Amino acid sequence: MAVGEYEMKSANRFALALVTAPDLKTARKLARAALSARLLACANLVPGIESHYRWQGKVESGAEVLLVLKTRRRQLEALERMILKLHPYDTPEFLVLPLAKGNVRYLAWLAASTGGDRKSLRRSPDKKIRGARAGRK
Repeated sequence: MAVGEYEMKSANRFALALVTAPDLKTARKLARAALSARLLACANLVPGIESHYRWQGKVESGAEVLLVLKTRRRQLEALERMILKLHPYDTPEFLVLPLAKGNVRYLAWLAASTGGDRKSLRRSPDKKIRGARAGRK
């Protein structure tokens, strides 16, 4: 293991955005559009969630896909605009959770994947970052 591999670093420049979609096709479309625009580093699609909610005075429920979007805080407005533009719902969910800490290598990868500066995160060489991502599959 490399020195610093288990080092945690402040992650206050990053955030998670939560978005629900009606199906996998829509979730994939939203994720790919945001990835192509470099507005996020990673989208986790969690199918099979069951949502219960109040809509237009009635209690409703339905199957949805949850998108967990990993991005930089400074890109949240552009990401929200894109989601609202492409999403089929009248009122799509777009909730943001701030990050407190994260693994230094993962944060370096997140910064690089969203067009940021990896050097400020005291990163490992690119090869190790790519290897870390490949090892997650």
